[in-house]
Amino acid sequence: MPEFDFKRFHIRSMNATDEERAAINQELKDMYAALPEEDKADFNAQLQKFLVKEVARVKSDYDSIRGLNNPN
Repeated sequence: MPEFDFKRFHIRSMNATDEERAAINQELKDMYAALPEEDKADFNAQLQKFLVKEVARVKSDYDSIRGLNNPN
């Protein structure tokens, strides 16, 4: 099972323009399309795990910052 480096794509897309982000997304789609069928399920599982982890991190950061404006 290959390991996919989604963080590399995520970091590149953080400050990308819409056009650059579209190109990055196309790279991911092309990578997925080139995979053998048996690796596509692993790709999807690793991508979902990465996205859940990143969303949880962003939510935690947001909750921490939002808490700064509330009185103790």
